[in-house]
Amino acid sequence: MHNCFTVAGKEYTPEDPLLIAELGTGHASDPVKAAELIDAAAESGAGCIKVQIVYADEILHPNTGIVALPGGNIRLYDQFKRLEVDPDFFVAMKERTESKGMLFLATPFGLKSARELYALNPCAVKIASPELNYTALLKEIASYKKPVFLSSGVSKLGDIESALELLEPVPVCLFHCVTAYPAPETEYNLRILHNLSGIFGIPTGVSDHSADPCRVPCLAVKMGAVAVEKHFCLSRQDPGLDDKIALPPDEFAQMVRTIHDNNRTDLDPAILGDGVKGLAPSEKANYTRTNRSIHAVRDLNPGEIITPEAIAILRTEKILRPGLPPAWESAVIGRTVRSFIPAGEGIRFEDI
Repeated sequence: MHNCFTVAGKEYTPEDPLLIAELGTGHASDPVKAAELIDAAAESGAGCIKVQIVYADEILHPNTGIVALPGGNIRLYDQFKRLEVDPDFFVAMKERTESKGMLFLATPFGLKSARELYALNPCAVKIASPELNYTALLKEIASYKKPVFLSSGVSKLGDIESALELLEPVPVCLFHCVTAYPAPETEYNLRILHNLSGIFGIPTGVSDHSADPCRVPCLAVKMGAVAVEKHFCLSRQDPGLDDKIALPPDEFAQMVRTIHDNNRTDLDPAILGDGVKGLAPSEKANYTRTNRSIHAVRDLNPGEIITPEAIAILRTEKILRPGLPPAWESAVIGRTVRSFIPAGEGIRFEDI
């Protein structure tokens, strides 16, 4: 069991885990709200703040579909566009976070956001589950030689193995995750933490999307997690994409206290599971849809030669069809289009 992970010179263990408040995009591009979130997370006992550096074009195509928010239905692409900010926004967030004695962590979703993050000189990089198969992004991040937290929701063992090979020799902490919002506690299968650590020879943690503030995080620490990530909000009534499944300050503080108070949580067999890695029932339908594949940026007509500008590595998400995995990108470029590919759709073998 590999139960220690070093970030910024400090060793994190199951006895003293890193507790991450995932702000995501809950700041709504508002520097005042961002400051309020950071301050509240610090007061709640978080050891680390995590944000997401969003550029809509790095994540999905405008035709990917609609998302329902408290303010009404909106194209998911447009919601991400609203969350784009100037890099100076994150400079200020990092400075405020570190002034409170916390680590600053961020998730990039493409090469542009990764390079902006690198310019911030982060202590580590977080890779979200849907990007676990994004070959070019993993190679880019490996070149930074920073510790990596790698989420493994909606993935299989082979997917994890391929990602870790691309990240070598960077130190990695593998986050077990169930990609559902909220995620059922009984699907967390926390015995997998010990097994994943043994299989890959690296420390493990948990990125928890379940509703309860304590059950999964505390059991994860008992099972060897060196880090716990939970979404954080000021109120579940806020309109952010993840606020409805996030912990408000009092519940995050409750989680922190319970983890540090001898991890007082019953070893619930339903949450511990069988320790076999597989897709959780609630996330099976997301496989190939939330993770990355090759998509047409615009309409591609029969006889056309595919150029790098004509494709993008995107999440399929709502209504589009998945394409070939990102590892096939170089093989797709230069091919001739066989049948019409509408803008946004995934590019398949039979299309070229």
